[in-house]
Amino acid sequence: MKTVLNETRDRMQKSYDAFESSVATVRTGRANPQTLNRIHVEYYGTRMPLNQVANVSTPDPRTLLISPFDKSAMPEIERAIRESDLGYNPNNQGDSVFITVPPLNDERRRDLVKTVKHMAEEAKVAIRNIRRDANQELADMRKENELTEDDVRRGEADVQKVTDEFAEKIDARVKSKEADIMEV
Repeated sequence: MKTVLNETRDRMQKSYDAFESSVATVRTGRANPQTLNRIHVEYYGTRMPLNQVANVSTPDPRTLLISPFDKSAMPEIERAIRESDLGYNPNNQGDSVFITVPPLNDERRRDLVKTVKHMAEEAKVAIRNIRRDANQELADMRKENELTEDDVRRGEADVQKVTDEFAEKIDARVKSKEADIMEV
């Protein structure tokens, strides 16, 4: 039973980590290099993540600085940023690309909050699916007489506690991200 609980906790942690990384890519009013993690650049016939062909930094709260490792990749980096759904306009400065992060308008902020809440709901569904799998595993162990009925009930209660814990972590992360997005 402890094995089932440990596996469940590990799987839920991985789901939470995936949720966390996807939420980190959602743009707030400040410059954040993680918002560019979704961008892939065509580089010598291969689509590569931007952070593998360039260094991304933030010299100030409103500016992203992209310094490509290979200067010949500059036009492709600019094109990939322009074609993304982030609304950034790259500015080529010869050996690097600057992006001035425009302030978000109120409507765009509300849309981003909706996006974050949608991501949270998907993460909660994944966690509930993991809970269902764990409960099924406990029931299967009961059928094979490896656990008693009381052990199964106790195990299901423990699985529910872990599920609630991760759901609360997701809700807390959504609240903090919403505060970041709505901050003017």
